[in-house]
Amino acid sequence: MVDIETIRKHAMMLPNVTEEPHFEKTSFRINKKIFATYDVKKNRVCLKLDEINQSVFCAFDKRIIYPVDNKWGKQGWTLFEISEIKKEMMIDALNCAYSELLKPKSKK
Repeated sequence: MVDIETIRKHAMMLPNVTEEPHFEKTSFRINKKIFATYDVKKNRVCLKLDEINQSVFCAFDKRIIYPVDNKWGKQGWTLFEISEIKKEMMIDALNCAYSELLKPKSKK
């Protein structure tokens, strides 16, 4: 299983990441854009994933990985109950969220 300190350590090793407060949580950002938050009180991480990665991670176990309720979940924000997740899976999900933020956005 994984803990908050392991997540923090890995996130801060990624290029150009900053750690900043976000309401009562802590966020990890690139160029002021959030790709992950963690909530120490609830012992969970919220990651911004693309639609495909969100469905893949949620398919693992919907009790411990699931979209945030409402429009935030439809935009890719996904909750991870970290006490139930192996370190390798959490690191993989964190890398996916980080990479997603680096992708150029298409113009509509």
